[in-house]
Amino acid sequence: MITKRIIPCLDVKNGRVVKGVNFLGLADVSSPTKLADFYSKNGADELVFYDITASYEERALFTDILKEVAETIFIPLTVGGGINTLDDFDRVLKCGADKVSVNSGAIKNPDLISQAAQKYGNQCVVLSVDVKRVDGKFCVFAKGGRENTGMDAIEWIKQGERNGAGEIVVNSIDTDGVKKGFDIEMLKAVNEAVNVPVIASGGAGSAQDFIDLFREIPDIDAGLAASIFHFGEVSIQELKQELRKNNINVRI
Repeated sequence: MITKRIIPCLDVKNGRVVKGVNFLGLADVSSPTKLADFYSKNGADELVFYDITASYEERALFTDILKEVAETIFIPLTVGGGINTLDDFDRVLKCGADKVSVNSGAIKNPDLISQAAQKYGNQCVVLSVDVKRVDGKFCVFAKGGRENTGMDAIEWIKQGERNGAGEIVVNSIDTDGVKKGFDIEMLKAVNEAVNVPVIASGGAGSAQDFIDLFREIPDIDAGLAASIFHFGEVSIQELKQELRKNNINVRI
C-alpha cells in the first residue's frame, strides 16, 4: 500500500506566514523559517511554500526568505507563486526547492508545463489548481483565487498531466480554511481523471478529516493543510498515529 504523505503548507505574504478562510481575511501566523524548521523536525513528509500574492501583484517570488527556509529543512520542498517562465523555475530551484508549483503562470502559458518538464523532468513540475464551484461546475480560478477563468477544472487538470505535470495539487476554495473536511466530491473527480499523484488541499479541521479522505479515496497520495497545524490544533505526529490506528500507511 502506498505511504500517504502529510504536508503542511506555508502561505507567505510580505515575508510572513498567513492564513484565511476561502482565500480571504488573511491573518498573520508566524515566521516562515521558524515554522518550516518546526515541521521538518516534527514529522512532516514534505513542505509547500506559496508566495500567495506574487501572481496577483505581478512580481517575482521572494527568494531571500525561500533560501532561508530551504537551508533550514531536511524534507522535500515545493515552491510556488509568481512562476511564469523557465527562468522562474531555474531561480526557485537554485534557491533550494525540490519541486516547482505553477498555477496562474500555466493558465497564461500552458506550454510552460511541457517546457519545464522537458528541461527539469516531470517529477519537478507540480500543477496547482484553485477550484471553486460555479453553477454546479468545477471552475479554475487564477491570481490567488481572485479571478474566474471560466475553464473546466477537470479538463484543465487532464491537460496539465498530458503536458508533463508530475503531480497535481487541488486547492478547494469552497472548503479552504472552513475546517469541515476535504472536498471529497471534487477530489474523487480529479483523482479518477489522472494517473499522477494528487494532493488534497483545503478543508482539514481534524485528524478525522484525513482519515475520511484516505478512506473515501484510497489511492489519493497526500493531504495538505495549514491552519490546523499552524495553530497546534492537530500535531503531525498525533495525526500519523491516528492514521496508523486506522490502518492507513504513513511514515512515522
